[in-house]
Amino acid sequence: MYAPRVFISMLGTLIVFAIATYFLTNSLSTTLVETVICAVLLQIGYFLGVLYLVWKERKAHEALLNEDKVPASGQEDSKVAGLAASSLKRSEPFNP
Repeated sequence: MYAPRVFISMLGTLIVFAIATYFLTNSLSTTLVETVICAVLLQIGYFLGVLYLVWKERKAHEALLNEDKVPASGQEDSKVAGLAASSLKRSEPFNP
């Protein structure tokens, strides 16, 4: 999740939501209140998404540390330059 992309997408979503709400209600005050509620819900969803990603990464990191502590037969063949080969098969792009 890249923050600039998420914020631009969120802004676009809020604009479309505000336009649709205004055409449905013909009330500027109702549109404003419902758009603010929508923005808060989007922020809560973004926060929960980030928490999930952090939890998933921590769980993977702990599993990798536990895997390194328990030597198994034939496990050395799956190592590449000191890293487990399973950690190199990631779908997420590297973003330091």
